[in-house]
Amino acid sequence: MKQLLIIAFAVSISLIAGCGKSAPTDTVESLVANPERLKELRAQCKADHAKVGDAVCGAVSEATRRRFMGTGTPYTPYVSPAAPQPATPAVSSPKD
Repeated sequence: MKQLLIIAFAVSISLIAGCGKSAPTDTVESLVANPERLKELRAQCKADHAKVGDAVCGAVSEATRRRFMGTGTPYTPYVSPAAPQPATPAVSSPKD
């Protein structure tokens, strides 16, 4: 009888723990779509990075970058084919 009571107690504790409210899962895409949540999490990461965690703060950083830069394009500097080339200095011959 005592063992049954202990087992029932353990099962009820595990059920209560399993039914607790889970933390919201914030993905980069959801943060890009929700600027208010992004602003809130950015402030939390700035205040206490260790408490919020690397995964969430990394997602916040990436979402902020995407909102600022958009999809972005790789950097390709434009060099005009008609651009003049730098002139080489003229070498004068020594005078006799």
